[in-house]
Amino acid sequence: ATPRRHARTGVTVTALGLGGAQMGGLFQATSLDEAAGAFRAAWDRGVRYYDTAPFYGFTRAERRLGTLLTEQPRDRYIVSTKVGRVMVPDPTVGPMEEGYADPLPFRPTFDYSHDGVLRAFEASRQRLGLLAPDILYVHDIGRVTHGERHAHHWEQLTTGGGFRALMRLREEGAVRAVGLGVNEWEIVADAIAVADLDLCMLAGRYTLLEQDSLPLMDACARRGIGIAVAGAFNSGLLAGQTTYNYAEAPPALVARTQTLRAACAEEGVRLEAAALQFPLLHPATLTVVTGTRNAAQVEANTTWFADALPDGFWARLKARGLIDEAAPI
Repeated sequence: ATPRRHARTGVTVTALGLGGAQMGGLFQATSLDEAAGAFRAAWDRGVRYYDTAPFYGFTRAERRLGTLLTEQPRDRYIVSTKVGRVMVPDPTVGPMEEGYADPLPFRPTFDYSHDGVLRAFEASRQRLGLLAPDILYVHDIGRVTHGERHAHHWEQLTTGGGFRALMRLREEGAVRAVGLGVNEWEIVADAIAVADLDLCMLAGRYTLLEQDSLPLMDACARRGIGIAVAGAFNSGLLAGQTTYNYAEAPPALVARTQTLRAACAEEGVRLEAAALQFPLLHPATLTVVTGTRNAAQVEANTTWFADALPDGFWARLKARGLIDEAAPI
């Protein structure tokens, strides 16, 4: 897990990071022992970048990560969390709400305003037990996510002062870097046109399966904006599961994945290894963040990440039309 330094902010993350959604019980419950096992396995294998969000388990993931991080010296790791939702106490929260098996009794309520950002940050700081998380992302802004409410939320971020609150936190030293944490690459293009962002987390949009976000990646590389690539398996499809973007995968993508797997097998390469290593070929990519439920999944990911690939492997995939012609290899 080689360290990689973001030139503009000096934030140094490991090339492989640990995501936090599973720590919050995404799709199935994760016990405290499993979460701790995943964290310690990642730490033992040199992972030093940990991402979380209030939304994950409706505060459960932040609480767990904060407790686990107290075991380690503060200068040994980088942590990111997110704003954009305020967590409101609500006794009616039940199992499997928004995909979380056993969420805590707090209702996620979107608020991208100046005060909403500051309130969310302050609450996260207390749950994590950290004076200053290193990176703060604006979570899940985007047209697909919000539909007809997008214009309202975008207005909160822009004219409503949400971005201004981020800049203030960075200027005051409460965080070292700011950006977006999203599933939609187009909104990152919109945001970097109006706000001075450092790092953005992009889930499932620059992967071995799809490189539609290449124009954005190139723009970020030119401007010195780092990208943390999450969802390198496209939420499971590239790791032997049938899910894509958190839902059942369309047949065309399943077929494309099978073609990729066969092409990798001919080279003696595991598809999972290629999927984890591909995003780092782009100069904008700072780190690849994987969500893991337990120590065994961490061990698998770190092994795939370290797999040696044959010389010319990427060029041969590109020659077969399996990678975008313009993608850096």
